[in-house]
Amino acid sequence: MSTVPRAESQTALAWSLARAHLGRRRMQNVLTILGIAVGVMALIAALSLTNGFTRALVDATLRASPHLSLTAFTPAVRDRELEAALRTDPDVQAFTPFVADKGLLTRPAGDGRRAGFDFVTLFGVTPDASRVLQLQPEESQVLSTLKPGQIMLGSALSRSIGAFPGDELRLLNSTQRRTSLRVAGLFTTGNYLIDSAYAFTALETLQTLQGTATVTGYQLRLHDPDRAPQVGLRLTRVRSYSPLPWQDIYGTLLDQLSLQKKVISFVVFLIVIVAAFGIANVLTLAVFEKTQEIAILRAIGATRSLITRVFLFEGLVLGIGGLLVGNLLGLGISAYFTVRPFQLPGDLYFLTSLPVEVRWTDLLAVNAMGLGTTLLAALIPARRAAGIEPARVIR
Repeated sequence: MSTVPRAESQTALAWSLARAHLGRRRMQNVLTILGIAVGVMALIAALSLTNGFTRALVDATLRASPHLSLTAFTPAVRDRELEAALRTDPDVQAFTPFVADKGLLTRPAGDGRRAGFDFVTLFGVTPDASRVLQLQPEESQVLSTLKPGQIMLGSALSRSIGAFPGDELRLLNSTQRRTSLRVAGLFTTGNYLIDSAYAFTALETLQTLQGTATVTGYQLRLHDPDRAPQVGLRLTRVRSYSPLPWQDIYGTLLDQLSLQKKVISFVVFLIVIVAAFGIANVLTLAVFEKTQEIAILRAIGATRSLITRVFLFEGLVLGIGGLLVGNLLGLGISAYFTVRPFQLPGDLYFLTSLPVEVRWTDLLAVNAMGLGTTLLAALIPARRAAGIEPARVIR
């Protein structure tokens, strides 16, 4: 009686048997591959849309927000030593001293319009603020040429007050001091929370209103905004300033976006798990169909390892096939939405369209999880096949 060869020849035999089995159930295999492909496609598309939404929302938020703020423990005059260090720092792209204040803006009634008012977070800045903030070119031009007594409003704040360029507003600040300001222009970031609450004026305007020559601190724009926490700690290690990176200001927003991505990934990944059960179902049926063949192989010397490998190879082929098709479909859908993005109501989501961002780390994670899931699904029927007792079946 001949015996099944060992080592490399066993692997070759297992692969030959797996191909023979797959060739007899083409329709079932195609449907199984499509099931996995749909799950992978949906997961890639969902992650890409979520990444795009997160990145666009962060970009919109940072248009009118510095990457890093250095706030003095005690307000003081401009720190020339710190400014010199910032000019030569390789991480710092631009900076501006600033004075921060809160107040109530009022537009008097007139010209058939009712009076308007709203609360505002006001920043007094220098012309360098146009390099710290990433506004539209015409908006940056207005910001860089603000004169004493002028104010630049967020677009949503402007609508709330009913004030437009050229209108005169009255400001009551946090120290109960009053002044008049003329609207020089408007800015729009796309983030309603910023556009409805922020305004800019010249540094001298707020210093005069507060009766002081001190500044609150410095606002910085970095070459890499993700490094804001590390740069802040380095710059304030030997200085009496408190760093405030943008991640701390918008930490709640970032946590919500991260949770959203995790929930979407988990829900969509359930589709891949359901498709993996399809592999388990197909291979289980194959075990029942091939019970006698498996028994004969075992009788002539096939090991349990060989039988296990046969069905694992089948599951591997189905899984890889589904992953390849799913990746192509997922990337195709992402490319389509890049060309023709979803349109969104800007006032609700801060964005007018939903962009797409495909990350290779996400692709690797999706494929690793998909392959692992399909192999686990194939392992159950494979172990069942390896456990068949030849004597009982042949008898």
